[in-house]
Amino acid sequence: MRVLITGITGFVGSHMAEYALSRGAQVFGSNRWRSKTENIEHLRSKVTFIESDLRDVSSVRALLEISVPDYVVHLAAQSFVGVSWHAPAETLQTNIISQVNLLEALRGLKMSPRFLAAGSSEEYGLVLDDELPIKESNPLRPLSPYAVSKVTQDMMAYQYFKSYGLPIIRTRAFNHEGPRRGDVFVTSNFARQVAEIEAGLREPVVYVGDLTPRRDYSDVRDIVRGYWLLLERGEPGEVYNLCSGRSWSIQKVLDFVLNLSTSRATRAKCTRPPAGRSRFPSSKRSRSSWTTGGSGHARRPAERRPARRNGHRPDARFPSEGRAGSRLAHRHARRRALPRGLLRALPRG
Repeated sequence: MRVLITGITGFVGSHMAEYALSRGAQVFGSNRWRSKTENIEHLRSKVTFIESDLRDVSSVRALLEISVPDYVVHLAAQSFVGVSWHAPAETLQTNIISQVNLLEALRGLKMSPRFLAAGSSEEYGLVLDDELPIKESNPLRPLSPYAVSKVTQDMMAYQYFKSYGLPIIRTRAFNHEGPRRGDVFVTSNFARQVAEIEAGLREPVVYVGDLTPRRDYSDVRDIVRGYWLLLERGEPGEVYNLCSGRSWSIQKVLDFVLNLSTSRATRAKCTRPPAGRSRFPSSKRSRSSWTTGGSGHARRPAERRPARRNGHRPDARFPSEGRAGSRLAHRHARRRALPRGLLRALPRG
């Protein structure tokens, strides 16, 4: 089995590569000459890396001719919502043109690998109260340039399936966390601040923003398992939510991290405006990425299709509120002044 992973140097891409290798696959990864490689240094001897610019169709053709994949996992993207407000044109061009180049190159080369198009819960955007739980059939009302780019990729994938018969599976993953998560994201940011406090690198204050939103969190290793199962068993042309079905408030995440800390004097200090006053217009009404209702309304794929069809059940669980046995390991890695991947959800036991 030959697997091509675009965006392999990223957070999810590196975990996808590890999982594909564990399944016995021959893994190829596309990367740019300026890509940071710290996430995949440990895989250099196991993966074939191919330098490629997905915005250049000739480069994409060469990538496919070298890799000749049975599966394509398309993860490469400008994936930061905040950045998309400052660079909307670049976000749209990068995310949309890269995917259309991949699909056109596959058509031109007469290749038909199973193709996973990685979308986002951000596509749902504005979700009304009577639309919870969020189903795959919910209207898409994107509220950021990033979300618009992912809706375009999603619809493009459907169109190429219908028009050309390409076996494309579409996904909309909700928040996922784990080792190597960048510290621009709230869980890693909190953990890094606490680790620095414990290492004596800063005052015992964790700087936070709005703590009221609720988010559906999964462990990234469950998400990549879900991606793999969909590549094996997913219905081409269909779209699948990937999520835990439970929600955590940001306050609960902060409390959890603080409770793990050895520095009991640590306190939180709000440095950002409350919800509804964000510098980014989308955060006032969008629930798709951070809220799933009081009991966690976003569905996992198995709730839409029988579990035995996709076989997905979480192994590495993000701890659920009140769930005994699951735990969050706070890794300090004091040898580095600014450690990464401090939050890691582990299996029960």
